[in-house]
Amino acid sequence: MKFELRDWKLDDAENLVRYANNPKVACFLRNAFPSPYTLDDAHMFIDQCMHRDQTKQSIKAIVIDNEPIGSVGLMLQDDVSCKTAEMGYWLGEPFWGKGIMTKAIIQTCENGFANFDIFRIYSRPFVDNIGSRKALEKAGFKLEGICKKAIFKNGKITDYCMYALIK
Repeated sequence: MKFELRDWKLDDAENLVRYANNPKVACFLRNAFPSPYTLDDAHMFIDQCMHRDQTKQSIKAIVIDNEPIGSVGLMLQDDVSCKTAEMGYWLGEPFWGKGIMTKAIIQTCENGFANFDIFRIYSRPFVDNIGSRKALEKAGFKLEGICKKAIFKNGKITDYCMYALIK
């Protein structure tokens, strides 16, 4: 399935809500990703993406037929981790299992290594988020370890995996 990565636009908000307002998406994301996901949440997210310092992050819409179906981004770290970026992403449920996220991860990493002064990109999927873990592995990320009891989400303590791709 063909997709493009592009900057978020204000008129993406309704489509963003269509795919983000899903407990199956939110359950594997940080609490900063609201559930339910409202039009106000979409406007706030898009506004933040449009006005953040582009030298420290790159957050793109994953788009098919001009419709945003998810998001992928790199957030550069600071201090002693200044040559590192964290990757975050999500995809609308109808598009799971089609290889889209793996390709979006690969493209984002290629762009990140080319455009930022970084040597490492990491991601921390929840241990039971098998789809996310497979997408990272197919994109060349290596599992570096499992952090035990490091996540508290929806009243439950769980583990996360540390995956990284080194330039």
